[in-house]
Amino acid sequence: MRIGAHVDPTDPLAEATARAANAVQFFLADPQGWQAPQPRADAAALNDAEVDVYVHAPYVINVATGNNRIRIPSRKLLLAHAKAATAIGAKGLVVHGGHVNAGDDPAIGFDNWRKALSYATESGGFELPLLIENTAGGQNACARRLDALARLWDAVGDYEVGFCLDTCHAYAGGEELLGLVDRVKAITGRVDLVHANNSKDRFGSGRDRHDNLPGGTIDPELLVAVIRAADAPVIVETPGGVEGQGSDIAFLRGQLDGKTGAR
Repeated sequence: MRIGAHVDPTDPLAEATARAANAVQFFLADPQGWQAPQPRADAAALNDAEVDVYVHAPYVINVATGNNRIRIPSRKLLLAHAKAATAIGAKGLVVHGGHVNAGDDPAIGFDNWRKALSYATESGGFELPLLIENTAGGQNACARRLDALARLWDAVGDYEVGFCLDTCHAYAGGEELLGLVDRVKAITGRVDLVHANNSKDRFGSGRDRHDNLPGGTIDPELLVAVIRAADAPVIVETPGGVEGQGSDIAFLRGQLDGKTGAR
Protein backbone atom coordinates (compact mmCIF):
# COMPACT_ATOMS: atom_id res chain seq x y z
CA MET A 1 0.00 0.00 0.00
CA ARG A 2 1.21 3.49 -0.85
CA ILE A 3 1.31 5.55 2.34
CA GLY A 4 2.50 9.12 2.66
CA ALA A 5 1.83 12.56 4.06
CA HIS A 6 0.81 16.09 3.19
CA VAL A 7 4.09 18.00 3.18
CA ASP A 8 5.66 21.38 2.58
CA PRO A 9 5.88 21.96 -1.19
CA THR A 10 9.46 23.28 -1.22
CA ASP A 11 11.13 19.86 -1.55
CA PRO A 12 8.44 17.18 -1.34
CA LEU A 13 10.74 14.30 -2.29
CA ALA A 14 13.08 15.12 0.60
CA GLU A 15 10.03 15.33 2.88
CA ALA A 16 8.96 11.87 1.70
CA THR A 17 12.40 10.44 2.46
CA ALA A 18 12.39 11.98 5.93
CA ARG A 19 9.07 10.25 6.71
CA ALA A 20 9.89 6.92 5.01
CA ALA A 21 6.88 7.65 2.79
CA ASN A 22 6.21 6.43 -0.73
CA ALA A 23 3.56 9.07 -1.43
CA VAL A 24 3.24 12.80 -0.85
CA GLN A 25 0.59 15.46 -1.20
CA PHE A 26 1.19 19.19 -1.32
CA PHE A 27 -0.21 22.51 -2.56
CA LEU A 28 1.02 24.17 -5.73
CA ALA A 29 0.06 27.66 -4.51
CA ASP A 30 -1.24 29.43 -1.43
CA PRO A 31 -4.20 27.30 -0.25
CA GLN A 32 -6.02 30.42 0.93
CA GLY A 33 -5.31 32.48 -2.18
CA TRP A 34 -6.33 32.78 -5.81
CA GLN A 35 -2.88 32.67 -7.37
CA ALA A 36 -2.39 30.37 -10.34
CA PRO A 37 0.31 27.73 -9.85
CA GLN A 38 3.70 28.40 -11.40
CA PRO A 39 5.91 25.86 -13.25
CA ARG A 40 8.14 23.92 -10.88
CA ALA A 41 11.88 23.52 -11.35
CA ASP A 42 11.63 19.98 -9.98
CA ALA A 43 8.92 18.86 -12.42
CA ALA A 44 11.17 16.28 -14.11
CA ALA A 45 12.30 14.83 -10.77
CA LEU A 46 8.70 14.56 -9.56
CA ASN A 47 7.68 12.85 -12.80
CA ASP A 48 10.52 10.34 -12.51
CA ALA A 49 10.27 9.72 -8.77
CA GLU A 50 9.20 6.39 -7.31
CA VAL A 51 7.16 8.44 -4.83
CA ASP A 52 3.51 8.90 -5.81
CA VAL A 53 2.52 12.56 -5.98
CA TYR A 54 -0.90 14.04 -5.17
CA VAL A 55 -1.86 17.71 -5.32
CA HIS A 56 -4.44 19.40 -3.11
CA ALA A 57 -6.34 22.27 -4.72
CA PRO A 58 -6.66 25.53 -2.76
CA TYR A 59 -9.31 25.71 -0.07
CA VAL A 60 -10.80 28.84 -1.61
CA ILE A 61 -12.10 26.90 -4.63
CA ASN A 62 -15.87 26.45 -4.44
CA VAL A 63 -17.42 25.53 -7.77
CA ALA A 64 -20.77 24.79 -6.08
CA THR A 65 -21.61 28.28 -4.87
CA GLY A 66 -24.26 30.45 -6.50
CA ASN A 67 -21.98 33.46 -6.06
CA ASN A 68 -20.57 33.97 -9.55
CA ARG A 69 -17.70 36.07 -8.20
CA ILE A 70 -16.43 32.92 -6.51
CA ARG A 71 -17.84 30.20 -8.75
CA ILE A 72 -16.38 31.38 -12.08
CA PRO A 73 -12.84 32.03 -10.75
CA SER A 74 -13.05 28.72 -8.87
CA ARG A 75 -13.63 26.59 -11.92
CA LYS A 76 -10.90 28.42 -13.85
CA LEU A 77 -8.44 28.01 -10.97
CA LEU A 78 -9.35 24.34 -10.58
CA LEU A 79 -8.50 23.71 -14.23
CA ALA A 80 -5.22 25.63 -13.85
CA HIS A 81 -4.24 23.45 -10.90
CA ALA A 82 -5.20 20.32 -12.79
CA LYS A 83 -2.90 21.29 -15.66
CA ALA A 84 -0.07 22.14 -13.26
CA ALA A 85 -0.56 18.88 -11.37
CA THR A 86 -0.45 16.94 -14.64
CA ALA A 87 2.85 18.63 -15.49
CA ILE A 88 4.50 17.13 -12.38
CA GLY A 89 3.07 13.66 -12.91
CA ALA A 90 0.54 13.80 -10.08
CA LYS A 91 -1.70 10.77 -9.56
CA GLY A 92 -4.66 12.98 -8.68
CA LEU A 93 -5.92 16.44 -7.78
CA VAL A 94 -7.94 16.63 -4.56
CA VAL A 95 -10.64 19.29 -4.22
CA HIS A 96 -13.25 19.89 -1.54
CA GLY A 97 -16.90 19.38 -2.42
CA GLY A 98 -17.83 22.98 -1.67
CA HIS A 99 -21.14 24.43 -0.51
CA VAL A 100 -23.95 26.82 -1.33
CA ASN A 101 -24.83 29.91 0.68
CA ALA A 102 -27.35 29.78 3.52
CA GLY A 103 -30.87 29.96 2.13
CA ASP A 104 -29.89 28.73 -1.33
CA ASP A 105 -31.40 25.58 -2.78
CA PRO A 106 -28.78 22.78 -2.41
CA ALA A 107 -29.70 21.65 -5.92
CA ILE A 108 -27.90 24.76 -7.21
CA GLY A 109 -24.61 23.42 -5.84
CA PHE A 110 -24.95 20.02 -7.47
CA ASP A 111 -25.88 21.58 -10.81
CA ASN A 112 -22.97 24.00 -10.55
CA TRP A 113 -20.65 21.04 -10.10
CA ARG A 114 -22.02 19.57 -13.32
CA LYS A 115 -21.48 22.91 -15.08
CA ALA A 116 -17.92 23.11 -13.75
CA LEU A 117 -17.06 19.70 -15.16
CA SER A 118 -18.74 20.58 -18.44
CA TYR A 119 -16.63 23.75 -18.58
CA ALA A 120 -13.48 21.72 -17.91
CA THR A 121 -14.37 19.26 -20.65
CA GLU A 122 -14.96 22.06 -23.15
CA SER A 123 -11.59 23.54 -22.13
CA GLY A 124 -9.67 20.34 -22.82
CA GLY A 125 -10.63 18.31 -19.79
CA PHE A 126 -8.65 16.97 -16.87
CA GLU A 127 -5.62 14.87 -17.79
CA LEU A 128 -5.44 13.35 -14.31
CA PRO A 129 -8.08 12.10 -11.87
CA LEU A 130 -10.07 14.81 -10.09
CA LEU A 131 -10.76 13.52 -6.58
CA ILE A 132 -13.68 15.16 -4.78
CA GLU A 133 -13.17 15.11 -1.00
CA ASN A 134 -15.84 14.91 1.69
CA THR A 135 -15.87 17.82 4.12
CA ALA A 136 -16.43 18.15 7.85
CA GLY A 137 -18.78 21.08 8.38
CA GLY A 138 -21.54 23.22 6.99
CA GLN A 139 -25.24 22.54 6.67
CA ASN A 140 -25.12 23.52 2.98
CA ALA A 141 -22.14 21.37 1.99
CA CYS A 142 -22.26 19.23 -1.14
CA ALA A 143 -20.09 16.43 0.24
CA ARG A 144 -20.46 16.38 4.02
CA ARG A 145 -23.22 13.80 4.52
CA LEU A 146 -23.70 10.76 2.32
CA ASP A 147 -27.20 11.80 1.24
CA ALA A 148 -25.68 14.98 -0.23
CA LEU A 149 -22.83 12.98 -1.74
CA ALA A 150 -25.39 10.79 -3.51
CA ARG A 151 -27.02 13.87 -5.05
CA LEU A 152 -23.62 15.21 -6.06
CA TRP A 153 -22.71 11.92 -7.75
CA ASP A 154 -26.02 11.93 -9.60
CA ALA A 155 -24.94 15.29 -11.05
CA VAL A 156 -21.33 14.41 -11.89
CA GLY A 157 -21.69 10.72 -12.68
CA ASP A 158 -21.36 11.26 -16.43
CA TYR A 159 -17.86 12.67 -15.88
CA GLU A 160 -14.73 10.79 -14.88
CA VAL A 161 -14.31 11.90 -11.27
CA GLY A 162 -12.94 10.04 -8.28
CA PHE A 163 -13.42 10.25 -4.54
CA CYS A 164 -11.09 11.08 -1.65
CA LEU A 165 -12.33 9.85 1.74
CA ASP A 166 -11.19 11.88 4.74
CA THR A 167 -11.73 9.97 7.99
CA CYS A 168 -11.68 13.02 10.27
CA HIS A 169 -14.11 14.87 8.00
CA ALA A 170 -16.51 11.93 7.91
CA TYR A 171 -16.46 11.51 11.69
CA ALA A 172 -16.74 15.24 12.41
CA GLY A 173 -19.43 15.48 9.73
CA GLY A 174 -21.60 12.94 11.54
CA GLU A 175 -21.03 9.79 9.49
CA GLU A 176 -20.37 6.55 11.39
CA LEU A 177 -17.04 5.07 10.33
CA LEU A 178 -18.15 1.47 10.80
CA GLY A 179 -19.16 0.25 7.36
CA LEU A 180 -18.47 3.69 5.86
CA VAL A 181 -16.45 2.44 2.90
CA ASP A 182 -19.24 0.14 1.76
CA ARG A 183 -21.76 2.97 2.01
CA VAL A 184 -19.50 5.34 0.08
CA LYS A 185 -18.79 2.80 -2.65
CA ALA A 186 -22.52 2.16 -3.01
CA ILE A 187 -22.73 5.82 -4.09
CA THR A 188 -19.47 6.52 -5.90
CA GLY A 189 -18.40 3.03 -6.87
CA ARG A 190 -14.88 3.87 -5.73
CA VAL A 191 -12.47 5.27 -3.17
CA ASP A 192 -9.33 6.53 -4.91
CA LEU A 193 -7.48 8.05 -1.96
CA VAL A 194 -7.82 8.10 1.83
CA HIS A 195 -6.91 11.07 3.99
CA ALA A 196 -6.16 9.19 7.20
CA ASN A 197 -6.67 11.57 10.10
CA ASN A 198 -7.88 11.25 13.65
CA SER A 199 -10.04 14.02 15.10
CA LYS A 200 -9.45 16.35 18.02
CA ASP A 201 -13.21 16.87 18.36
CA ARG A 202 -16.26 14.77 19.08
CA PHE A 203 -18.41 12.91 16.59
CA GLY A 204 -20.65 15.22 14.54
CA SER A 205 -18.87 18.36 15.77
CA GLY A 206 -18.50 19.78 12.28
CA ARG A 207 -14.98 20.86 13.23
CA ASP A 208 -12.06 20.06 10.95
CA ARG A 209 -9.19 19.57 13.42
CA HIS A 210 -6.91 16.65 12.67
CA ASP A 211 -5.03 14.59 15.26
CA ASN A 212 -2.40 11.89 15.00
CA LEU A 213 -3.66 8.40 14.28
CA PRO A 214 -3.19 6.76 17.71
CA GLY A 215 -4.55 9.88 19.46
CA GLY A 216 -7.75 11.87 19.09
CA THR A 217 -11.34 10.85 19.67
CA ILE A 218 -11.57 8.13 16.99
CA ASP A 219 -10.63 4.58 17.97
CA PRO A 220 -7.38 3.93 16.04
CA GLU A 221 -8.50 0.37 15.31
CA LEU A 222 -11.56 1.78 13.57
CA LEU A 223 -9.37 4.07 11.46
CA VAL A 224 -7.25 1.11 10.42
CA ALA A 225 -10.39 -0.87 9.54
CA VAL A 226 -11.61 1.96 7.28
CA ILE A 227 -8.23 2.21 5.57
CA ARG A 228 -8.02 -1.54 5.08
CA ALA A 229 -11.54 -1.64 3.63
CA ALA A 230 -10.83 1.24 1.25
CA ASP A 231 -7.76 -0.53 -0.15
CA ALA A 232 -6.52 2.75 -1.65
CA PRO A 233 -3.41 4.92 -1.30
CA VAL A 234 -3.23 6.81 2.00
CA ILE A 235 -2.13 10.34 2.88
CA VAL A 236 -1.88 11.42 6.52
CA GLU A 237 -2.60 15.11 7.11
CA THR A 238 -1.68 14.95 10.77
CA PRO A 239 0.29 17.33 13.01
CA GLY A 240 3.84 17.01 14.24
CA GLY A 241 5.87 17.44 11.07
CA VAL A 242 8.42 14.75 10.24
CA GLU A 243 8.25 13.12 13.66
CA GLY A 244 4.48 13.10 14.01
CA GLN A 245 3.68 12.10 10.46
CA GLY A 246 6.55 9.62 10.25
CA SER A 247 5.26 7.96 13.40
CA ASP A 248 1.73 7.84 11.97
CA ILE A 249 3.00 6.23 8.77
CA ALA A 250 4.97 3.63 10.75
CA PHE A 251 1.96 2.99 12.99
CA LEU A 252 -0.29 2.45 10.01
CA ARG A 253 2.15 0.17 8.21
CA GLY A 254 2.55 -1.87 11.37
CA GLN A 255 -1.19 -2.24 11.82
CA LEU A 256 -1.82 -3.17 8.21
CA ASP A 257 1.00 -5.73 8.37
CA GLY A 258 -0.65 -7.32 11.39
CA LYS A 259 1.88 -5.97 13.87
CA THR A 260 1.17 -3.93 16.97
CA GLY A 261 2.29 -0.67 15.42
CA ALA A 262 2.90 0.81 18.89
CA ARG A 263 4.78 4.09 18.94
